[in-house]
Amino acid sequence: MSKKIRVGMVGYKFMGKAHSNAWRQVPVFFDSPLVPELKAICGRDEEGVKAAAEKYGWESYETSWKKLVERDDIDIVDINTPNSSHAEIAIAAAEHGKHVFIEKPLAMNIEEAKRIADAVRKAGVKHMVSFNYRRFPALTFAKQIMNEGRLGKIFHFRALYLQDWIVDPDFPLVWRLDKKTAGSGALGDLCAHIVDMALWLVGDIKSVSATAETFIKKRKLPSQEGGLSAKAGEKTGEVTVDDAVISLARFENGALGTFEVTRFAIGHKNGGAFEINGSKGSLRFNLERMNELELLSAEDGDEQGFKTILVTESTHPFMAAWWPPGHMIGWEHSQINQVYHLLESIAADRMPEPSIYDGLKNQAVLEAMGRSMEDGRWHEVEKMDG
Repeated sequence: MSKKIRVGMVGYKFMGKAHSNAWRQVPVFFDSPLVPELKAICGRDEEGVKAAAEKYGWESYETSWKKLVERDDIDIVDINTPNSSHAEIAIAAAEHGKHVFIEKPLAMNIEEAKRIADAVRKAGVKHMVSFNYRRFPALTFAKQIMNEGRLGKIFHFRALYLQDWIVDPDFPLVWRLDKKTAGSGALGDLCAHIVDMALWLVGDIKSVSATAETFIKKRKLPSQEGGLSAKAGEKTGEVTVDDAVISLARFENGALGTFEVTRFAIGHKNGGAFEINGSKGSLRFNLERMNELELLSAEDGDEQGFKTILVTESTHPFMAAWWPPGHMIGWEHSQINQVYHLLESIAADRMPEPSIYDGLKNQAVLEAMGRSMEDGRWHEVEKMDG
């Protein structure tokens, strides 16, 4: 019989909705060794968080995250607030003996990330960063291919993540465009994802160079905060984060990498993609075709070409829990898959992946990119021990 695990969550908007759905759905589709109880959800606006608790199925709500992490009836704290509050909440949760599940990017900067890592290490709790794309069946299958050495010696990793939601100059200055709250722009929001893919699939990054641009320097302040659908007011403010970043990278294993992220690519709503080239073959993935993986083998000689693998067979990662072959899953299912992985890991007393230590490595790469964006020079990536 499955045991219960009691969940508290801080944040209730876009990612709060996605995480709530994952906690509710995981026991429906997976034979999870731990069954989540949705104990409490937290947000500063009482009217908003109360409505979210009722809609998403939480037993209660709090308007103070400090009260939530102190509650004796909570075992794990799920943090999906704006980036500026990640460190304070995560450290307090760990100090109160709670497992920590935290949205990416891990923190505002490397110093905060180190403090979080120190706190969870000292507390001995389990922890995971929400790089949910790892739990797309196609990407987990790609990891298996890489682990088997089927691409041979790796030469290149090239990736991009393209969106267009702030091209309109009348779109307001939401928190994601304010460095005090977000830490960075496309760098932390989008590049963090493809850096995680690179670290996971190819290996540690040795050094980077980067350049960035903020195309629209001033915007109207929002009349009310609404995330991607916020409405503009009359007053204006300065955009203090990057709109787009392009980076070069050298991996520890000798491979070269390129990273391009932007929120100004018209026609791309959520266009993430990567390609890996090795001595025995190549692999590529497109987020907008997330149920497919493309693989090329050099052993096919003059008949070689990319073959499209439809990653929906029950033998593919996670798919046995879902639908018959050929029936697609979507972005929200990766959230459910990662919550299952988290619960399974806690039950087995092993550290989930990606852990906060993985998030710390990611933060070190972003930090080096950020320094290069300022001075235009190559920067070494600080080595991090897990």
